[in-house]
Amino acid sequence: MYEVLIMSDSHGLTSEVEEIKHRHQLKHMIHCGDSELKYDSSEMQGLHRVAGNCDYDATYPKELQLDIGGLKFFITHGHLHRVNTGLSTIAYRAEEVGAQIVCYGHTHFAQAKIMENQLFINPGSIRSPRGRAEKTYAILSWQDSNDVTIQYYFPNGQAISDMTYSFNFA
Repeated sequence: MYEVLIMSDSHGLTSEVEEIKHRHQLKHMIHCGDSELKYDSSEMQGLHRVAGNCDYDATYPKELQLDIGGLKFFITHGHLHRVNTGLSTIAYRAEEVGAQIVCYGHTHFAQAKIMENQLFINPGSIRSPRGRAEKTYAILSWQDSNDVTIQYYFPNGQAISDMTYSFNFA
């Protein structure tokens, strides 16, 4: 089974980022930007990470592409693709790079949505959520790359019962 931890918009939190990483200890972990930490800080080690609009360390890339378990990921913060106004621009960029999974942040709004055979995952924020009161992060899991599940969690590791989503790419 493949599992990918996805978090975003931690805005300076350090112990919370470390706790989430150590709780799950997954091979693949993503931070979608706005950590407000240095790229080489200990908290960011082990994370695939991109720059958000509040990250000023020029070492951060603006976007990443990863191949994990038969799925191609496109990771970006989202501010450069105007995700506050919709997903069209980020969808076009993901299509250009052949990505099926799009991980982004910026809006602090936790959601999982499939459009045109692309899965968009915003893990929300572990510091300042919008849209719901709870702070969130997510774990994407799959055995067969056609069927994926996204489970959202509170920062304490408790699964959020009404935030489990399954998608099929077939």
